[in-house]
Amino acid sequence: MVQLKSKKEHEKRIIENGNMEHEVYLDKQDIGDFLIQLGKQMQEQDEVTIETENWKIPFKFRTPIKLEIDFEGNGEKELEIEIEMKGKKEEKAPTIS
Repeated sequence: MVQLKSKKEHEKRIIENGNMEHEVYLDKQDIGDFLIQLGKQMQEQDEVTIETENWKIPFKFRTPIKLEIDFEGNGEKELEIEIEMKGKKEEKAPTIS
């Protein structure tokens, strides 16, 4: 499970449907820890869980996983790394006639 730091305290909710976006600024140690924990989850199973003190997202994924690297070298340089996982398709129970 990957835990992101959060300053607000509320009852934790599990997010399984709908849309949610969360942006946070971390120091290099915290982002490194986050990426290591995420990588370990991805290597060990086909489900990742990301959570803060307020919410939790359990997510079953399938491969391939999209990795996008975007470098902008003009003016203020910026490197963006994006990981996109598609949800695992749930197998349907067989139909008995």
